[in-house]
Amino acid sequence: MLNEIKNDTKARMAKSVEAFRHDLVKIRTGRATTSIVDHIKVNYYGSEVPLSQVASVAVSDARSLTISPWEKPMVSAVEKAILASDLGLTPNTAGMVIRLNLPPLTEERRRDLAKVVHAGGEDAKVAIRNIRRDGNHQVKELLKEKQITEDEATRAEADIQKLTDDAIKNVDEVVRAKEQDLMAV
Repeated sequence: MLNEIKNDTKARMAKSVEAFRHDLVKIRTGRATTSIVDHIKVNYYGSEVPLSQVASVAVSDARSLTISPWEKPMVSAVEKAILASDLGLTPNTAGMVIRLNLPPLTEERRRDLAKVVHAGGEDAKVAIRNIRRDGNHQVKELLKEKQITEDEATRAEADIQKLTDDAIKNVDEVVRAKEQDLMAV
């Protein structure tokens, strides 16, 4: 019973860290990467589909992406989706190829993005602490129902705290790595 609680807590904390990593992919560093446009949805004959399902996205150089829609009518739909997104980039179209040029980040913009990364890290830590609270609550319920002893409950809570500390350390490492990536010119 306690092992199930610990394993569930560990899995949920790992998912929180992974979700935070996934969110950081959207925060743009100085280099072009195809993951910048992963979250963009395109209107494909009346339904919203991810950009990767209607076009191929490639990094042409360090500061630009090329997007090649698979169908001619999709060129304008992809352009509209990029303009409507939160990227703040203007697509340049030449025939069937859309080019996105990423401007270099200013020092001020880098600091702003670092603040966003830190805020996301704090949110991830709060989520991890909530998972810890849930795990400890489940242990206390077992103790109250006399299914475990007080010693087992104390050990389980200490194990859950260790899992929490490890997950928070992982979040700090992710924040540090992303901040270094952002500040690299």
